[in-house]
Amino acid sequence: MKVEQIYTGCLSQGAYFIESEGEVAVIDPLRETTPYLERAQQNNATIKYIFETHFHADFVSGHLTLSKESGAPIVYGPNANPDFESITAKDGQEFPLGNCTIVALHTPGHTMESTTYLLRDKSGKDIAIFSGDTLFLGDVGRPDLAQKGNKTQEDLASILFDSLRNKIMPLADDVTVYPAHGAGSACGKNMMKETVDTLGNQKKMNYALRENMTREEFIKEVTDGLLPPPQYFPLNVKMNKSGYDDIDKVLDRGMKKLSPDNFELLANDSGALILDVRHQDDFVKGHIPQSIFIGLDGGFAPWVGALIGDVNQPLLIVAPEGREEETITRLSRVGFDQTLGYLEGGFDAWKKATKEYDIVSGIDAEELKKLIQKGEAPVFDVRKESEFISERVPSANNTPLDFLNDHLSHFPEGENFYIHCAGGYRSVIAASILKKRGIHNLIDIKGGFNSIKASGISTTDYICPTTI
Repeated sequence: MKVEQIYTGCLSQGAYFIESEGEVAVIDPLRETTPYLERAQQNNATIKYIFETHFHADFVSGHLTLSKESGAPIVYGPNANPDFESITAKDGQEFPLGNCTIVALHTPGHTMESTTYLLRDKSGKDIAIFSGDTLFLGDVGRPDLAQKGNKTQEDLASILFDSLRNKIMPLADDVTVYPAHGAGSACGKNMMKETVDTLGNQKKMNYALRENMTREEFIKEVTDGLLPPPQYFPLNVKMNKSGYDDIDKVLDRGMKKLSPDNFELLANDSGALILDVRHQDDFVKGHIPQSIFIGLDGGFAPWVGALIGDVNQPLLIVAPEGREEETITRLSRVGFDQTLGYLEGGFDAWKKATKEYDIVSGIDAEELKKLIQKGEAPVFDVRKESEFISERVPSANNTPLDFLNDHLSHFPEGENFYIHCAGGYRSVIAASILKKRGIHNLIDIKGGFNSIKASGISTTDYICPTTI
């Protein structure tokens, strides 16, 4: 028996490839199916099942394409009812795989169809659980994504409380936990950076698995501090439940080479958004006016989903040469399938064609320090609220990138203002959005808060208020 975790850092997502005696089960596959098919072929094995822990909200799964290509059935837990042929497992139903067994444990709460898959060896010993978004390392799945009818997030949290205590916590401490996500995912709030752990360790350190925790305490702690989910989440759920185009079709459409003239014409005629995925240092030096920057070498796909939101938005791509297919593939992972083409030759071709372009003005932290001392530097910090609270420039305003559009009226109209994040990636995203919104009097602080601290600019640490 072999278990392989296939982890995708950009999505903080873990898919699983389980093989025994030439038979394979794949759990929560990504949109592109080649990695699973190639592994099976190399091992002279057959994919027997495709298990889905639930209808994912933060990425589009590859279950439909993989089922078509491998002939393996798709398995969901109770209450799923997708719009395509699948097996609806009963709670406790067993699925033989080589000389081991996979057992479906219905664990609703994150969603009502959420199911944990328990792996047993040939002797019947419990080896591992594939917990989806029911149990993370350090956290549990947020209970606010599947609110329907009269079910509130508190109702779902209460259901999750029972699932954890009745189905997962009774398992032995040496059972390995393989979650669907790790730190960085918007599906939870306190996840560990590790991606594999034992259940025994989770019982010790995961706040949601405290032995003497009451239902009321669980509900309060699980629902406390939840930020609104990204707007693309329900759109991904719909695609996972109803269906989508094969990745090959998406690539065929998106890999259309466009000259600068044709790129410009299509941008004007189609209503497409120009997405520039180069490094932020390249974007600030020159970019197509009105384009949005979200760099491939950062948290690319989640930021696309959070900030563009509508998966049906047509896109035109400006990418580093040779990374166009990677861009379209990673967009498709979060449901953005409407890429109409890319700029052949990249931004250099645009400049050679003597097309108009824009820049993002910037200063280094030493220059900012002088302006602050003169009282001439309105600073806007686009980091998360938790980062801002932890440490910040004392006079700064917090305008988190996730909710930048809610803060547009806060930016000065007549004078220059200065924006930063932690290291420079998010502030350039913010700059591109603001400029597209017609706000051009911004100046990026190079190197972000890391450079600000290194320059000796005074910062303020959070002080916990004293309670009496």
